[in-house]
Amino acid sequence: VQLQASGGGVVQPGGSLKLSCATSGLTLNDYAVGWFRQAPGKEREAVSCVSQEGLPYYEYSAKGRFTISRDHAKNTVSLQMTSLKLEDTAVYYCAADLHYTVLCKRGGNTRTAWGQGTQVTVSS
Repeated sequence: VQLQASGGGVVQPGGSLKLSCATSGLTLNDYAVGWFRQAPGKEREAVSCVSQEGLPYYEYSAKGRFTISRDHAKNTVSLQMTSLKLEDTAVYYCAADLHYTVLCKRGGNTRTAWGQGTQVTVSS
């Protein structure tokens, strides 16, 4: 299983970005996929997840602003981020796990597959 995150960049407050997680070696119907982020000096935190059945989950900070989606044809999971705030600045990672609870409620374990991060900077 391999994942590759892309789409980060620098954006002004209130702007939008779309992150993409390209996956290989897995079937999206079999894996939960999530987006996490880590800001400087802070612990990694969950942002959003999508279950094997396609059900989305959002942390409070992402609700109403971010949308997670799957493209089965391209085997990708995207995170559309709108109304970005300064506090959204972080390195964003995508991850996949066979177990939704492990990934989306516990933040993964040693069996969780992680992609490299993509930097999102919100700055005026």
